[in-house]
Amino acid sequence: MIFTETAIPGAFVIDVERVEDERGFFARTWSEDELRDHGLDPTVVQCNLSYNARQATLRGLHYQRTPHEETKIVRCTAGAIHDVVVDLRRSSPAYRKWTAVELTAENRRMLYIPHGVAHGFITLTDASEVHYQMGARYVAEAAAGVRWDDPAFGIEWPLEPLVISERDRSFPLWKES
Repeated sequence: MIFTETAIPGAFVIDVERVEDERGFFARTWSEDELRDHGLDPTVVQCNLSYNARQATLRGLHYQRTPHEETKIVRCTAGAIHDVVVDLRRSSPAYRKWTAVELTAENRRMLYIPHGVAHGFITLTDASEVHYQMGARYVAEAAAGVRWDDPAFGIEWPLEPLVISERDRSFPLWKES
């Protein structure tokens, strides 16, 4: 596995290291030891799948409030997404900054998202499927989010959302407290 830290401290793009032969290739997509060697939490307690029928479907920006923060490893297994993370950790040098990564079934790229970082994506193709490895169990009472179009973050999305849930559309704007 090849780890590249993003502009958000603790968020890593993970590329597979392919071993190829006449059959195709083999690649590791998860390793407790390699994650730990990079200072990342390797805990996986739950896996989730998100299927999105239409291009320009937006999900997010989601996070879990203390003490139920989640780490995530996100991978697009069908289609393509523009995956965005926003640093909500007030103590971080990247506080309120965002970064984006294109995850596709073809590039097999993954994104590791640490505690305190909101996550969302917009689909770039119809029939996009996203697989999540979660470091904590989902707790409905701790579920939170911020608006995808919040001017406090200034996220540049490649498409205008055509499909977005009422919940995601109505998240509050980020407030300093």
